[in-house]
Amino acid sequence: MSDARPFEGQLALVTGASRGIGAATAQALAAQGAHVILTGRDTKALEGVEDAIHQAGGSASIAPLELTEPDAIARLATAISGRWDALDILVINAAQLPQLTSVQDIDLKAFNRAIGTNVLATQALLTCFTPMLKKSSRASVIGLTTSVATAPRAYWSAYGATKAAQEVLLDCYAQEMKNISAIRVAIVNPGATRTAMRAKAYPGENPASVKAPEVVANAITAALLGDFPSPYRFDVNPS
Repeated sequence: MSDARPFEGQLALVTGASRGIGAATAQALAAQGAHVILTGRDTKALEGVEDAIHQAGGSASIAPLELTEPDAIARLATAISGRWDALDILVINAAQLPQLTSVQDIDLKAFNRAIGTNVLATQALLTCFTPMLKKSSRASVIGLTTSVATAPRAYWSAYGATKAAQEVLLDCYAQEMKNISAIRVAIVNPGATRTAMRAKAYPGENPASVKAPEVVANAITAALLGDFPSPYRFDVNPS
């Protein structure tokens, strides 16, 4: 391991890597030497992130997909395991934000999409990639969460409920893996961050008033470089 590029030789997979926190995290990991597999629905945006990584001297591959499509994650795992032996870092960042509304007015179609992305895809990622994670000498799973998962707020019920379920999956997984593997799990609350999802939730907010995605990416990278108990939870404070 190089001091300048501590993730040299490691493989990372980042979901929702086409923009925002996912893109920034992928770029930060690549800058530290990891080969990063970028997943997301927007092929053109993924190609832009991949190009930025390559121009900075990093290494990355894109894998455009819809996480909620039947067997999409299983097919991805099969393709990746056919080329690489171990997965060292899994960043579960992709998320769906349903319309903010009262509990009785939740749109079930949008709620189901959020459940599919935030909950079911998380379970599928853990199921399909655990064999590769177990082959790493120090595997890490990073799950991005939200404050409303543990501090419910009016009109945020649909999103908060799905992220709370995701947190439970990650926490239980950490406990289950603790004594049988080197897999460790961190649940990260990025807080107010300049993303498209934040703009959708707070359309009148000045984007410059909240931190950039790179602040979150740097916090995640710093956590990965250190030792932390599993499960580990932390909030990313403003820069």
